[in-house]
Amino acid sequence: MDEAVRLERLVPDRLAPKTRKIVLEDYCLSADIGFHEFEIGQPQRLFVTVEVWVDAAAFAESDDQCTAWDYDFLRTEIGRLAEGRRFNLQETLVREIYDLIAARYGVTALRVSSRKPDIYPDCAGVGVELTSF
Repeated sequence: MDEAVRLERLVPDRLAPKTRKIVLEDYCLSADIGFHEFEIGQPQRLFVTVEVWVDAAAFAESDDQCTAWDYDFLRTEIGRLAEGRRFNLQETLVREIYDLIAARYGVTALRVSSRKPDIYPDCAGVGVELTSF
């Protein structure tokens, strides 16, 4: 008997997954972002983290890549947004990322954050966050 089949019946209902989350953490990219004179036209490092909660239908139940949520989409499209134009504010970029992902199939909750790590020498970064909760 297959190991997964034997274990499936042993997991109590109270331990069944309640949420499913996909994470892209600290994606480091270069963005032309900032409204200060010295920032304009000078791309800066930016870290973006995305946490996407999805419903059961959008979360792979088997080991088949056709059933998986596409992480490549997150990385590719966030990179495309950041490189596609200049932004004055992290808030604007984060809102665009948020809207792009929130419209995807199966998304039930979402958190998008960004931070500039090179602004203050005594801080790990300065940034913004949007969440659906």
